[in-house]
Amino acid sequence: MKIVPLGPGFAAELRGVTIHDVAASDAAYATVRAAFEEHSVLVFRDQNVTDEAQLAFSRRFGPLEVTKVGSKGYGTNLVILKTLDDKGDVVLEDHRLALENKANQLWHTDSPFKRVPALASVLSSRIIPGWGGETEYVSTRLAFDRLDPALQRRLENSFAWHEYAYSRGKIAPDLASPAERAALPPQCWRLIWKNPVNDRKALYMASHTYAIEGMEQKAARKLLAELTAVATAPGESYLHLWRTGDVVMWDNRATLHRGRPWPASEPRYMVRTTISATAADGLEAMRAPTGHRRAEVVPYRENSQVRQ
Repeated sequence: MKIVPLGPGFAAELRGVTIHDVAASDAAYATVRAAFEEHSVLVFRDQNVTDEAQLAFSRRFGPLEVTKVGSKGYGTNLVILKTLDDKGDVVLEDHRLALENKANQLWHTDSPFKRVPALASVLSSRIIPGWGGETEYVSTRLAFDRLDPALQRRLENSFAWHEYAYSRGKIAPDLASPAERAALPPQCWRLIWKNPVNDRKALYMASHTYAIEGMEQKAARKLLAELTAVATAPGESYLHLWRTGDVVMWDNRATLHRGRPWPASEPRYMVRTTISATAADGLEAMRAPTGHRRAEVVPYRENSQVRQ
């Protein structure tokens, strides 16, 4: 296997190994897992990818999330990200599918709003537009390293609140359905995730993060915006230009990502599997102490409406 660096201090393409090799071989898995812990974002080009192959590859890294209510693929281990309706036509820009894709263009990490957050995500390209639709990544591990040591120490003892409906409210007030709100109540996690394999520390916050424990709301959101700005500063990202057959895997403990726009008239079809974090991935150290009071959610207020 050859490791080809891609981004500014993180992200790499793996050559000479396929997702099928990882599913079938303990040695291949061990080598790829080590690369994952080191580089945070892994790119596999020209894969013969099917739903079954992606599932088999993903399961090597841990238990798979069940797709949440309200998503395409609900009740399975596959998240279907597309702008095509049931007839195969591209949906209008105010359709729920289009707005959900717009929400995914906010900087985020996957599943901090769940009772068990995500270790990693695996995304494969099935249909890609003629231009646009890239996925952009930044390292929150390297962002943490760039912070002042005093701020680092402060953040290591801080906890933040995350909610799915909060980030969706930035796009449209009713984009998160009542069923999604009920299934995904706010969750509180430590603001810094320490990797137990290499002891590297990373910021753990995203577009879903709406409060910091013990901080006034305005000050907390100002700090979150400043931390996001550090992580997403110009020159610090890796922009992945998709080709059909690409598979990209990333560490949700140590990265932020966002989709990039593409022509509204062109289809895009991607499939994601999400791997849940476990104690071996540092999950237990992330949990807030018992008795933390849930922070109030103050929603974004917009006038846009959602087309079903």
